[in-house]
Amino acid sequence: MGTQKQKTNNLVSINDSELYVEKAGKGDAVLFIHAGVADNRMWDKQFDFLSKTHTVIRFDMRGFGDSKMSSGLFSYHQDVAAILAYFEIKRATIIGASFGGYVAINFALSHPELVEKLILANPALDGYKFKSVEMLNFFEEEDALLSKEDLVAATELNLKMWIDGSRRDAGIVNPEVRERVREMQMKVFSQPEVDDAEEEEIIPPALSRLGEIETPTLVISGNLDVAEFQEIAKLIARSISNAKLEIMLGVAHLPSMENAEEFNRTLFDFLE
Repeated sequence: MGTQKQKTNNLVSINDSELYVEKAGKGDAVLFIHAGVADNRMWDKQFDFLSKTHTVIRFDMRGFGDSKMSSGLFSYHQDVAAILAYFEIKRATIIGASFGGYVAINFALSHPELVEKLILANPALDGYKFKSVEMLNFFEEEDALLSKEDLVAATELNLKMWIDGSRRDAGIVNPEVRERVREMQMKVFSQPEVDDAEEEEIIPPALSRLGEIETPTLVISGNLDVAEFQEIAKLIARSISNAKLEIMLGVAHLPSMENAEEFNRTLFDFLE
């Protein structure tokens, strides 16, 4: 695919799929992987901030934002490798939030030679089985709403869980953040389903292999996030030898959107 097309509408041919990809800035490379309730726009403030000092790349994973899900076998972390190859980038710092953290960890295990540093914000973890009543109830409720095709209620459920967090009322959350995530989550839920799309897993899963990661790693956990996600953050920080855990106060699952200033400072300090 020619660069002209990439310039005009940011769709890039990656592993037989058209993905929305954006690149800016100059310097050491940083690649952002968005959360499952969002798309590349969740990184607006980080993308602008770091583009002054770094080469920054963000994209919509398949089935999110402006990247359609395609049929057949695929792998989110292999898409990351293909994006770096497309831009001829040899190594990058990988920043992943929530499900994007899950993808970032799988990428670090599959392509350690491509990872300079790893930054994980409230990451999910491949192979981890949720067991808290809070999480199991959430999945059950979400499934019920999606099976009724009530996308508005399913989106609101996600906003309550991830943006408000377990101990806050929606009224005290930044309404702009809430509306932005509503828009992104609705876009995810509105994507056409592709029945034969199948995600290729890494074997064994990341849960049992965190000790293999030697990359300098920063794990960021919001103190208002779902309790089990705070536990996962601690587990990951304990299991990666070169990791440190940073607790951000007053934020839930998407600290990069809720307190961009503090998040950006934390990123910059770790990158430098």
